[in-house]
Amino acid sequence: MDDRETLTGGGINEVVRIGATVRRPTGPWSPRVHDLLRHLEAVGFRSAPRLHEVTPDGFEILDFLPGEVSNYPASPAAASAEALESAAVLLRDYHEATVDYAAVAPRDGWQVPAREPVEVVCHGDFAPHNCVLDGNRTAGMIDFDFAHPGPRLWDVAYAAYRWVPLTTEGEADPGKQAARLRVFCDRYGLDDAGRAKLIDTVAERLDALVAFMHAAAAGGNAAFAGHIAAGHDRLYLGDAAYVREQRAVFEQHLRG
Repeated sequence: MDDRETLTGGGINEVVRIGATVRRPTGPWSPRVHDLLRHLEAVGFRSAPRLHEVTPDGFEILDFLPGEVSNYPASPAAASAEALESAAVLLRDYHEATVDYAAVAPRDGWQVPAREPVEVVCHGDFAPHNCVLDGNRTAGMIDFDFAHPGPRLWDVAYAAYRWVPLTTEGEADPGKQAARLRVFCDRYGLDDAGRAKLIDTVAERLDALVAFMHAAAAGGNAAFAGHIAAGHDRLYLGDAAYVREQRAVFEQHLRG
């Protein structure tokens, strides 16, 4: 019986499940990611996959984390209040597990450049498509290809964008979005200084994502070229403008 299964998710890499493991392609940044995963295993962080080996033909073999991975639009489980809250707690716990490593981690060699001030190792793409749900609870995180040393707010901003979500897609309701944003930040434990900078950071993070996508596509990355052809970059730029326009509503909830 064939126990191989091609997994769906972010749409950049082909990931194949083989029994209790997954097989993913590596890149020049993978040694940095592998060191990070070894650190997480060493400190007892159990919500990320363990690295088993790198094959001679350049694939990494990792734990398979069982559960649901949502795509878009978000599944009912991923859109639930429990998923939102547990995602914020998981991100905080992950960040805390990386603080000591971030202090000594190399600043070069990551797919995304390190960003000052370095406080943690950002996951870089903490979103429903890179998290595993156990029922409605966000139980695990996968795909660390965009990990890099940086400020925790940089990661929180993108996570909030994805989990709230802070988008104009669908029937956007700034009041409801603001309430979910407050819950996410409360459960993460974001301080007042972070809340004061959050909306600007969300917009800046989306602008940076679009710049990265265009640079990758220009360099021959077919996946990002496809995302641009599908209009993802225009969506992100529109959402960046939206969060700036709705700043007063979001900040009233965040800091009220």
